[in-house]
Amino acid sequence: MTSKPAWMSIVSLAALALALSAGVPDAQAQTLLETLFGGGLKKTRPSDFPPPPPVKRAKQPRQQAAAAPKITGPGYNTYKADRLVRVDFSPLTRVAMPIGYQPATGAISFDDAVGGLDDFELFAEKEIAAALTGYYAGNRNFVWVDQAAPNARATEALRVLGEAGSYGLDPADYLVAVPPSDASGLDPQARQRDLIRFEMALSARVLRYVRDATMGRVDPNRISGYYDFPAKPLDLVGALNSLSHMSEIRTYLETRHPQHPEYQALRVELESLEASGADNEVRVDARLLLKPGESSPELPKLIGLVARDLDDELGGEYGETLWRLGGSEVYSDELVPVIKAVQQRAGLKSDGVVGPRTVSALAGTSKADRIEKVRIALEQLRWLPSELGSPRVFVNQPAFTASYIDGDAEKLNMRVVIGAPATQTSFFYDEIEQVDYNPYWGVPQSIIVNEMLPRLRRDPGYLDRAGYEVTDAKGKRIPSSAVDWGQYGAKVPYGIRQTPSEANALGELKILFPNEHAIYMHDTPVKNLFQRDSRAFSHGCIRLQDPRGMAAAVLGTSVDHVAQKLKLGHSTEKVTAKIPVYIAYFTAWPTMDGKVEYFGDVYDRDSKLRLALDATEAARAPGS
Repeated sequence: MTSKPAWMSIVSLAALALALSAGVPDAQAQTLLETLFGGGLKKTRPSDFPPPPPVKRAKQPRQQAAAAPKITGPGYNTYKADRLVRVDFSPLTRVAMPIGYQPATGAISFDDAVGGLDDFELFAEKEIAAALTGYYAGNRNFVWVDQAAPNARATEALRVLGEAGSYGLDPADYLVAVPPSDASGLDPQARQRDLIRFEMALSARVLRYVRDATMGRVDPNRISGYYDFPAKPLDLVGALNSLSHMSEIRTYLETRHPQHPEYQALRVELESLEASGADNEVRVDARLLLKPGESSPELPKLIGLVARDLDDELGGEYGETLWRLGGSEVYSDELVPVIKAVQQRAGLKSDGVVGPRTVSALAGTSKADRIEKVRIALEQLRWLPSELGSPRVFVNQPAFTASYIDGDAEKLNMRVVIGAPATQTSFFYDEIEQVDYNPYWGVPQSIIVNEMLPRLRRDPGYLDRAGYEVTDAKGKRIPSSAVDWGQYGAKVPYGIRQTPSEANALGELKILFPNEHAIYMHDTPVKNLFQRDSRAFSHGCIRLQDPRGMAAAVLGTSVDHVAQKLKLGHSTEKVTAKIPVYIAYFTAWPTMDGKVEYFGDVYDRDSKLRLALDATEAARAPGS
């Protein structure tokens, strides 16, 4: 173990208790703090400011303190989908020439046909409706019609729209009625009307496809404050202009989608799942909890799955046991080593207890659930940049992992602890800026109000004893004991920070990418949580299992360099390379070799996104 530098003082039990209390229920945390913050720690008061002078006060009747307020995180909203508007074609028809069919050449003039839009009811998203009239007001020519019929460009566009399902999109969103190819028996004016309306309808649905492929069907920021994505610039008029001048329509439309390997791997997985036929998989109760000595009718199914996937190594050791006890509903001692071996192979804690994660590892996720997870993942990837960047840091919250990826190689992969369900980690991306060694921990207002304020109302001086600094609005340090904490509620006008120490909640370093959620990656003194399978315990930040390795990677240096910097005390080092960081949330995600893995929905966000997608489908439905 690396020795601590001499500048660090011995850390009080109080500071350690506060660090250990992070991520546990408030009542339990408060009990732990009260147990260790007793009167025996008063000798550890920092000496860099004098204790407040005694003040004589007249005795007044004690008033009952008001209940301490709470600061809560974002909630989840009822999704408001974009309402469709009727396209206003009046800017086009006002300058239309009299309708006049030209049978001699078989061609149709746009200006001759535009009168057919007078009573046309075409509904589209507001920005798409504006783009239609904006483009055609300045370009009075057909894009999709030549010689009185849909052209090759239109045929190719319709094919691509019909294949939208391969991207996890709904082909019904892009349906367009195509005029019959044989117009010999039609009235000329009716033919013009059909073709101009086809022109506008196809343009509207192509633009919807371009928008959906570029930025997704829903705006995630409307779902919850836990989503934070910048708006993607999209020039819809420019898109129509580009389409009007090219023949490679498929290439253009397909390249509106993300172009990185992860998106392609998920598409391949979706195609494979949809082509795999009926779902004949063994279903085991996902909520099964079984300890040695207990029994369950689900156990024979679970043992059958182990036997089905047996290899030579496990078969040689446990094959006879599985054959003999395969039909037993009793979880006997003989079966425990089998389950432990399976758990260890799956990267789970090998404790022999059968729980939801063990069931998931053995039974997997049903085909229907996997298809849904892949479709959700494809939608979420459309919120991210089309190119993810290299090098990059990628945190996948449901997998509880963080990776450093350079080119096509995953140079680092480590376990992480993410936010608890009550203090969730947001989904966003940013750019890494710096590494802080032996950091101070600036306590967020939510923790001050929710966890510290109740204690401070009873014991104003406990921060002085626990190695914390209190500053006023001007940055001046003041003793915690000098503040009347009882007068403050959900807004405390003081800053609190924990000094560098062994028990500092951020450990020995933090990696910053400034964002409005105050989320960053950091070390932690609470190492035992990394051994758990489910690791949602923090206040929202990302705790790293190997913080030195990640710091060295983003700095482009060695772990030895990081170790030397840590010996020198508190300091900061800027990250000079452009390294994006994705604090992501995918319950289906491919490995570097393209194999898609599935994870539990720790925050139940997939269901929230499904509701938003359903609301969007409802808003787009004919007659909505």
